[in-house]
Amino acid sequence: MSSETLVKDVKPGLKNLNLIFIVLETGRVTKTKDGHEVRTCKVADKSGSINISVWDDVGNLIQPGDIIRLTKGYASVFKGCLTLYTGRGGDLQKIGDFPPNPHQAPPDGSAPAAPQPPPGPPAAPPAPESQNGNGLSPGAPPAHPPSGRITRSQPGPVSNGKETRRSGKR
Repeated sequence: MSSETLVKDVKPGLKNLNLIFIVLETGRVTKTKDGHEVRTCKVADKSGSINISVWDDVGNLIQPGDIIRLTKGYASVFKGCLTLYTGRGGDLQKIGDFPPNPHQAPPDGSAPAAPQPPPGPPAAPPAPESQNGNGLSPGAPPAHPPSGRITRSQPGPVSNGKETRRSGKR
């Protein structure tokens, strides 16, 4: 696999881009004339932030805090903003969460490491729900799946990550 490009190095017209980024925001859905749903998301890496345009169900799967790997993407200017797209044969794959989910398998597919207690005195028990202030139950499951392929972000059939070209004509 070729090396990852940093957001700061993305320029309009670049193709076959591979990036790893975190989703900062998911935008509102707009519908195209032919009924497709399009959503623009703000994503970032250590070098900067950029928009990515995602189509149909993919936009509903991406959540803020997701760590995503884009392969075979391209960059173009849309409404005056530099924007990433998934290219033909490209892919978006969720490879992590922020904050990290300790129960999630690492991107290499190995088993997650067993949590190790920190050295030193034992930690105090968790605060009761009424004292933690966030309204979430301790240990509540995440609101979205922890890992997996997201699918292509172009109009067309939903990908299971195995096919490499579309069937049928446009």
